[in-house]
Amino acid sequence: MASASRQRRRKGFALLLPLLVLFAAPLVMASPAKADFRVCNATQNLVGVGIGYRAKTGWITEGWWHIEGSTCKTLIEGPLSSRFYYLYAEDAERGGRWDGPISMCVAEKEFKIAGVTDCVARGFQRAGFQEYDTGEQASWMVQLTEQPTADGTPAAPPSNGQNSQ
Repeated sequence: MASASRQRRRKGFALLLPLLVLFAAPLVMASPAKADFRVCNATQNLVGVGIGYRAKTGWITEGWWHIEGSTCKTLIEGPLSSRFYYLYAEDAERGGRWDGPISMCVAEKEFKIAGVTDCVARGFQRAGFQEYDTGEQASWMVQLTEQPTADGTPAAPPSNGQNSQ
């Protein structure tokens, strides 16, 4: 009798094991939160985004990331290596801009530009970037809202590694 009871328990366990694996696997395989610099487009329009930062070799600007309305994109993957990052964005449909007082270089098409001086002389355009002080956090997120600000100041103050503009 004890052996019949043991067999039923084994059979029950054998049936539960695949379910346990199915539901537990995502928990075991879940990756830790990623550190990165993300931009979220809270508008309904396509937005083009450029970023500037100081690298070991000097100033770099990169773009364009095309971010559809109500979506986010990662511009820099991995832990942030600089405290300050600079952002410029254009509404591709309505022509508005999210900009600031810091002059950096951009180009018409996809770009990665070393240096922020003599933009026009080097065949680039100049754009005003907004500075973001990440406080040396490992990740940061900027949210672009419906109303680009006229003077480039954030629409809401930064908080917990996030900023709305």
